[in-house]
Amino acid sequence: MTILLLLLAHFIADFWLQSDQMVKHKIKYLKKHMIHHLLTTGIALVFIWGYSYEFQHVFRYFILPLAFINVTHLLIDWLKIKLVNANKISNLTSLGYFLLDQALHVLMILIAGILFFQMQTSEMAASLADLYGEARLNLFDATLLLLIIYILATSVSGHIVKYIIGSFPSELANFAGALTLRNQMNHAAGTNEPQTENNFTEEYHYYTYSAPLRSHGKWIGYIERLLVILLTAIGAYESIAFIIAAKSIARFKQLDDRNWAEYFLLGTLSSILLGLVLGLVVQKMIL
Repeated sequence: MTILLLLLAHFIADFWLQSDQMVKHKIKYLKKHMIHHLLTTGIALVFIWGYSYEFQHVFRYFILPLAFINVTHLLIDWLKIKLVNANKISNLTSLGYFLLDQALHVLMILIAGILFFQMQTSEMAASLADLYGEARLNLFDATLLLLIIYILATSVSGHIVKYIIGSFPSELANFAGALTLRNQMNHAAGTNEPQTENNFTEEYHYYTYSAPLRSHGKWIGYIERLLVILLTAIGAYESIAFIIAAKSIARFKQLDDRNWAEYFLLGTLSSILLGLVLGLVVQKMIL
């Protein structure tokens, strides 16, 4: 319960309470971001402190872990900002920094559990192994884990997919279709000159673009991964193909453009893969 509560508090502060504007201007909003972590981690620690330790030893079970988690979080974020700002990095490198950043935050939470809540590494490993054995999580822990998986499937996976596919030119991202008109004209038409074979054809290429609906695409990705998790959990793997087919039909005209098609395929396959991995975790919880 302790680790799951602290992880949930971290993901809520890092993804639900942190806007895109805060991510883009990390230094400017770093103080606000840390306040979010202070509040969410504090609420989680109050619950742990009261439930497990009956509000005794406030310094050991509340103040020290709260300070440790937030100070280490600040240091990790500051180091990441310095590394990103100091170098011009690719999308895959940004993904690496993102995953390393999250892994370090999770590691600090695990260390806090060992230092302040007398948790043993062997106990943590055994609890993780329970997901793949006969033992089952209690209702409260299962609810916490499902909430974490929901955040991983929506906000966290959304960031990962965005890093994988990278930025895409807006004229292609919003491309809706193309139209070519041919007009055959006679050079001597309307004149007193004798008719000749001096004909030529003009071609006009028109490209139509849809208005950018980034929020719609984000929610489509969220629902897509949640459906994949559900279908994987119940073992209906073949039904996942219908999700891909439905997306392809909706984007049928845009698939004529090879660059856009590759962009679409990379994003879809990445999203499906993340959904499958999380779906297998849920499957082990319920079987």
